[in-house]
Amino acid sequence: MIENIPRCPKCSGEYTYEMDSLVVCPECGHEWVPAEGGTASGAPAERVVKDSVGNVLQNGDSVVVVKALKVKGSPSGIKAGTKVRNIRLVEGVDGHDIDCKIDGFGAMQLKSSVVKKG
Repeated sequence: MIENIPRCPKCSGEYTYEMDSLVVCPECGHEWVPAEGGTASGAPAERVVKDSVGNVLQNGDSVVVVKALKVKGSPSGIKAGTKVRNIRLVEGVDGHDIDCKIDGFGAMQLKSSVVKKG
């Protein structure tokens, strides 16, 4: 539990409350994750993306696919051990947080949980 619940960063409402891991403002309906360390600077926290073994990934890294993946519309999938160069980290859909181009398949998005930094 948070001792001092912060004011709403959108409307500065003082009647905020905790709901699971979120803080909610009943006045404007805004929901957010409170900042670590009790700082309410309002600046978004930098997102850290980790691969399947816990290495931190960055834009431009090369990764290796660790398990075979099925691809819709393709008779063959992506084999385990396929190397992917020059990844870009994105705010993807359904956990797909890596944007890349794979030889033979083209542009696609991958989940960081199926790759290893290589």
